[in-house]
Amino acid sequence: MIKIAQLSCGTEYSSVQYEIEKAARTVGANIVHPDVSASEINAAVERFGFKPQSPQLRLMIARAVQLADKKYDADAVFIATCFRCAEGALVRNELRRFIQDNTRLPVVTYSFTERLKAQQLMTRMEALVTIVTRKELLARERQSGITAGIDSGSSTTKAVIMIDNRIAGKDWTPSGDVIASAEHVMENALRQAGVKLKDIEAIGTTGYGRYRLGKHYNAKLVQEELTTNSKGAVWLADRQRGEATILDIGGMDNKAITVRDGVPDNFTMGGICAGASGRFLEMVSKRLKIEVTELGALADKGNWRNAKMNSYCSVFGIQDLVTTLGDGKTFEDVAAAACHSVAEQVYEQQLQEIDVRHPIIQVGGTSLISGLVAAVGEILGSKPIVPQNSQYIGAVGGAILSSGFLEGM
Repeated sequence: MIKIAQLSCGTEYSSVQYEIEKAARTVGANIVHPDVSASEINAAVERFGFKPQSPQLRLMIARAVQLADKKYDADAVFIATCFRCAEGALVRNELRRFIQDNTRLPVVTYSFTERLKAQQLMTRMEALVTIVTRKELLARERQSGITAGIDSGSSTTKAVIMIDNRIAGKDWTPSGDVIASAEHVMENALRQAGVKLKDIEAIGTTGYGRYRLGKHYNAKLVQEELTTNSKGAVWLADRQRGEATILDIGGMDNKAITVRDGVPDNFTMGGICAGASGRFLEMVSKRLKIEVTELGALADKGNWRNAKMNSYCSVFGIQDLVTTLGDGKTFEDVAAAACHSVAEQVYEQQLQEIDVRHPIIQVGGTSLISGLVAAVGEILGSKPIVPQNSQYIGAVGGAILSSGFLEGM
């Protein structure tokens, strides 16, 4: 069984620890806690260079040192602290960096509330297990045969047909009924590729509806979106060797993933509020009475400094928008401010949880909003790569990875 070392503070309160262990068990992993002595705690804190007030945070540091010094065997690391604790957030982030500097273990960090449920952790735990057990599959650089990928996302459903390492057919539609949406895009993608469903040698499904679609299509691969998205992104951007950061600002949640040679090693997902997601940009577009596809070009003509939006909440963000419009600010400035607000919040909420590596590959449907891409580039100091077909990353990743099963991987 895969061993996930847990470095945490405060999880024994409420039912948080139970939910963490439940999520790990569900994906075939076991939560473990590196053993340390009192003297080792003091030595580890001294070595780490920061002495937190909380005894549990000091214990976290000592357990991290055990992993770094290879005195305790684990396959992956889960670092968690309460979202209310500033000291915990500092230690959580520094320990993540310490683990990555001293080991090759995949790491995920998480700030929890007392209402945490196992379902919220499933994608993260599944991704850790996948990275450990399917590293050879994740490292593959080419697709072979005739395969399909279906991404059942919160906002849109995408399908891609790939034939011998090229995209032969593709389609997307707003998500509705999981099966009906998938059948619609598959039919169109198959027609574009000039093949029939019976010709498909392997199918990979991902996204929120992946399990239903996996059963419906008898898929070879049913995989969470963190690993499929990272594979699709590096393939589309032709960055399968070396390091990169993948940024996907989604309709319901966001993903930031660092990769080495195409394999994820650190990732974070989620967000405090829809104010940091593509959903907020849809709300802004409706208020401006334009299509969201027009928002980027409008933002390119504006200056966000003329119409600042300072709220983390989508509701209060819209209030800021209404106020700025009432003050006579232009639609262009408001569109630019909305894009900058989302980019800034993604940076503050999520990109602090990883060490951003260049190049940055921005993907997903929101990567087609040029004003948002420009805002991300301004904040990070480097213009992101937006590859062709960037909105199809999950489906492309599913098609590539599923082809590995044709070779007996």
